[in-house]
Amino acid sequence: MRVKGGVKSHRKHKKVLEEAKGYWRKHRNTIRKAKETLLHAGQYAYDGRKMKKRDFRSIWIIRINAAVRQAGMKYSEFISRLSGKNIDIDRKILSQLAADHPKTFGKIVDSLK
Repeated sequence: MRVKGGVKSHRKHKKVLEEAKGYWRKHRNTIRKAKETLLHAGQYAYDGRKMKKRDFRSIWIIRINAAVRQAGMKYSEFISRLSGKNIDIDRKILSQLAADHPKTFGKIVDSLK
């Protein structure tokens, strides 16, 4: 008598369908579509984690640029002078200072002028 894989495949299918809950049309209740959609979803999630870092960096740069322009300097000038004076503060901290503590940020900008 041969062994059939019904129990195992049912368990696998159940796991895939559980993960695919909330998807659209056939993507939530057809094994083939659900598997394919899950693969794509995983790839999108992976890409999204990388893009998130880029997005945050650009937000920080925009914030710093806005604050520096109010002080009468350009962003590129500001960063150049920071590195020239060996001041190692990353963009995240600089943007937080610009948003939450403008006086402290102003002192940094004044020290570079």
